[in-house]
Amino acid sequence: MLLTRQLAFIFNWSHSQIFKSTPIEMIYPIVAYGDPILRKVAQPVPKETDLDLKKLSDDLFETMYASAGVGLAAPQVGLSVRLFVVDGTALNEDDPNHEDFDPSLVGFKRVFVNAQILDEDGDEWAYEEGCLSIPGIRADVYRAETLRLRYEDLDRVEHVATFEGMAARIIQHEYDHLEGVLFTDHLPPIKRTMIKKKLSNITKGDVKVDYRMRFPR
Repeated sequence: MLLTRQLAFIFNWSHSQIFKSTPIEMIYPIVAYGDPILRKVAQPVPKETDLDLKKLSDDLFETMYASAGVGLAAPQVGLSVRLFVVDGTALNEDDPNHEDFDPSLVGFKRVFVNAQILDEDGDEWAYEEGCLSIPGIRADVYRAETLRLRYEDLDRVEHVATFEGMAARIIQHEYDHLEGVLFTDHLPPIKRTMIKKKLSNITKGDVKVDYRMRFPR
């Protein structure tokens, strides 16, 4: 899920498109707040799998771009596996000398399979986040400045890397989706109370968005 531009079905007919030997790219509807899959801890992707991870990641990128996001996790399209994609390059300034230029976002387009946060460090800092699964709601979320992450790439090669700044935040937000956590869970109780009605409306489908969504039945 994803952070939006300012930050970001259980198996059914559409998911047959992400199994091997399917060349067609697909833009999936985004699963809306209230769907139980957003509260599940996603399952690891085994070494031997019928999932075409390249196809799935390509579809996640296409869906993310169509929704104007910078990150998207598999549970947000109804697939409870530990995979998410990010592309934070659009958030950055083109000029390296610009005061808002963020080195952490240079070339920051990646696929993360079976990610595991090893540790988080640094001062927590606030930034206004949103989520494609929770349209129309934005709020400041405090997150650690840096993190160390173990993950696999699409070739199933394992990496351990450190991320900081906005790149770390995007990863933290998407990683939360793998753990069944939403950015609204990080808000103080009074703020969660204030948005309770809006969340209920999203669950009912009473929300305007310019991308496809799948609402709880």
